[in-house]
Amino acid sequence: MVKESDNGNSVVGSETSHRCGLSCLGPLTFHPLAVGDMVSLSNGCRRAERSRNTFKNGLVFSSRPAKIQEKIRLRVEKDLFNWQGAMRVGFTNVPPSDRSLPLPIMAIPNLTDIQGHWAAPVPESHCQVGSELEFWLSGRGSVYVTSHNIKQHKLLTGVDLSKPLWAMIDIYGQTCAISLLGSEKRELFYTRRSCPAPEQLTSSDADSLNSLLSVSSLHGNSDERISCLDMKVPSNGGSVMDCVVCMEKQARITLSCGHQCLCNQCALRVFQKFGTCPLCRCKISTSSVGGL
Repeated sequence: MVKESDNGNSVVGSETSHRCGLSCLGPLTFHPLAVGDMVSLSNGCRRAERSRNTFKNGLVFSSRPAKIQEKIRLRVEKDLFNWQGAMRVGFTNVPPSDRSLPLPIMAIPNLTDIQGHWAAPVPESHCQVGSELEFWLSGRGSVYVTSHNIKQHKLLTGVDLSKPLWAMIDIYGQTCAISLLGSEKRELFYTRRSCPAPEQLTSSDADSLNSLLSVSSLHGNSDERISCLDMKVPSNGGSVMDCVVCMEKQARITLSCGHQCLCNQCALRVFQKFGTCPLCRCKISTSSVGGL
């Protein structure tokens, strides 16, 4: 159940466990594996476009579960008035990675008739090109939507909050393309936001870096979080610093951004899971990794 990317490479690492601090909600993209038959993903799985030749087969899901009161922001990039109706939004407690392909052709009624799925249509007038809207789940199981031209509007009620919930969007009818602009969740004294997501790693990239580092296995728990984005490289007279991930081995790998902050073993794991430097978030390039 792997959907190929535009260049024909299978996508690796669909669900990211990255977290860069208390105020970070983690990266948020469209899930690369559970995608409608007529949808293509681009821009690091943050843009989804449905074929203009049909009004259906436009389902996409979030790459991770959404939190209560996490406002997910979308922008409509393309529309087409050959069809009636527009985008539908909602939530599901069925993990995208557990779904079999092909996906159902529509969220309503194909999924909403099945337990664990909740979705409602967004009015056509709020889904024109350039429209930006937010939708979220309340602590009482209601789904709300708002935008620059509509006040907070309740779309539906009765969502079961007992299990994790993934955002579900149907790029339906007049809506042809959308972009995921991130999310935010207001706490009592501060606001948490999703961070820029690393670009999806393709199988060819993984093979290239694996050959470069000559590492066949990685140590550590796969659920570990990297939370060192705010660390500073110590000034120690030019000596090699410790790896900012394992904090045990010396950092021997110089990334394309210039930071020498990872040991040989952690470099591959960071590239595969995040694709960015743990200090500055610059994209890691396989062709420019040095220091071996």
